[in-house]
Amino acid sequence: MIDFRSDTVTKPTAAMRAAIGVAEVGDDVYGDDPSVNYLEDMAAEMFGFDGALFTSSGTQANLLALMGHCERGDEYLCGQQAHNYKFEGGGAAVLGSIQPQPLTNQADGSILLSDIEAAIKPDDIHFARTRLLSLENTIGGKVVPQNYLAQAQSLAFEKGLKIHLDGARVANAAVAQNLPITDITQYFDSVSICLSKGLCAPVGSILLADERLIKKARRWRKVLGGGMRQAGILAAAAQLALTEQVERLAEDHDNASYLASQLSAISCFDVDLSLVQTNMVFATVVGEIDINAVAKELKLKGILISAGQTLRLVTHADISRTDIDSFIRELKVILLR
Repeated sequence: MIDFRSDTVTKPTAAMRAAIGVAEVGDDVYGDDPSVNYLEDMAAEMFGFDGALFTSSGTQANLLALMGHCERGDEYLCGQQAHNYKFEGGGAAVLGSIQPQPLTNQADGSILLSDIEAAIKPDDIHFARTRLLSLENTIGGKVVPQNYLAQAQSLAFEKGLKIHLDGARVANAAVAQNLPITDITQYFDSVSICLSKGLCAPVGSILLADERLIKKARRWRKVLGGGMRQAGILAAAAQLALTEQVERLAEDHDNASYLASQLSAISCFDVDLSLVQTNMVFATVVGEIDINAVAKELKLKGILISAGQTLRLVTHADISRTDIDSFIRELKVILLR
């Protein structure tokens, strides 16, 4: 199948499958899995943090960060489009008793600093205690500017807030700017990085923070049922995600740009090419098209998309330039009927 639904559908590489087969393992809940320990130590050193925690998913890593920074009745500020607010099942509120305060995301994915400052609650018993600012980069495939991250960090420090990065696709943000990932993560007290999206690992995310928060997150991970046993078979693949797959993301970005240009030439779709900054293409359906029927016909041809009035098409390691040409060709055939 040619699958444009998400970069979460990536298959592990041959090298990852080989590493899984020979991985040293132990019981990670006891701290005895050498492959997990190596991954966590490697990630902490790579990104300049005191500690790291291997988690089953980005959703879990974000929730652990929120629960590590905040207590019951506290509040975190985030964007209206933030994944940890909109797409993670309300976990902060449901499981952490943490109130989210969503704010409007600007066109570039940022949140106005004035909106952040205005949303910080007074020290008053009537209000939740504002403890954390959570940002996302990339967000909707867009790269949040570096100067904004510096300004947000400064504001958070000035107001006594911690600052977390949902960096599910932070590697994409770094590659798009030709920067090391540490140039982005340096502005944050904690960072989650997903290894099972564009970086091709089969499972897992990494949470980066100081020793205090990682210790607290490790306990909450156990409470949430996230303690894994012989997780080294997953960590072995995750190591290669960080060491072998980051630079390759540039191919996905090039393919997304190509896909966007091809789609924009079809009158039924409106594509803002300026918003195609990494591996995501958003195409608005115009005219009288039954996009659900189109999606069903494409599936019969071995092509998967998520139907909607605005299509999100995601390029990744398992999407080639030839695959894109096949998609465009089949799409035109369907639309011309």
